[in-house]
Amino acid sequence: MEVEVAYARPDKQQIVPVAVPPGTTALEAVKLSRITEIFPEIDPDAIDMGVFGKVVKNPAEHALREGDRVELYRPLKIDPKQARLNRAKKNLNQ
Repeated sequence: MEVEVAYARPDKQQIVPVAVPPGTTALEAVKLSRITEIFPEIDPDAIDMGVFGKVVKNPAEHALREGDRVELYRPLKIDPKQARLNRAKKNLNQ
């Protein structure tokens, strides 16, 4: 079956199509995609993952379906609520 593995940095994005056997987990698909050759900073065993925007709590057990896109998530630099608050304060001071 065909799935995709996606990762994005501010300067570079990549979606890697990969053929996997039925029953493949999200973690296995990431390793089979060899996306770490493109983005060496990725640690498949530690990075947060999701499928079509829904976080997968245990990628080593989450079986994929035909056409799924596994997304790898970078850690947040700042909490989104704090970022909104900072923008609001900045706008008030202008």
